[in-house]
Amino acid sequence: MKARQRGLTTVEFAVVGLVLMVIVFGVIEFARFMWVANALTEVTRRAARVATVCPVNDPLSGQVGLFADEFGGSIVNGVTSDNILIEYLDEGGSAVAVPGRSDAGFEAAFMRIRYVRSRLVNYEHELIIPLVLPTIPMPGFDAVLPRESLGITREGEFCRA
Repeated sequence: MKARQRGLTTVEFAVVGLVLMVIVFGVIEFARFMWVANALTEVTRRAARVATVCPVNDPLSGQVGLFADEFGGSIVNGVTSDNILIEYLDEGGSAVAVPGRSDAGFEAAFMRIRYVRSRLVNYEHELIIPLVLPTIPMPGFDAVLPRESLGITREGEFCRA
């Protein structure tokens, strides 16, 4: 009987080892996914926070929200300032179209702003496990904060970014 079972433990180890490795890498990938989701939440919150104190439509808001380094990198791989959408909202939560500072109607639009919304759009999370779904589309993350200075100092001048 022993001659017929030679190599059986090797086969059993291969099957059990494969299942165990799939579980371990699945747990690691799930933890990484949750970390990325938490980081993206912080990216949108930080971008909204900077947008409340910087001049209206300042591109610095999206860059600061990414935790960008001097080389243009981000805390989350693949997220760029193109993925961050900053919107200015009125009292009812509707978007306010804000023209340029020198255009007519800027002052009226500026006075209607009550909230700033930062939204993460069009981001797909890349998995590190091969042969499984290569990317997972992430839901839209957003943060809404009440306006603060929007770049206006107490003297009425725009702050310099």
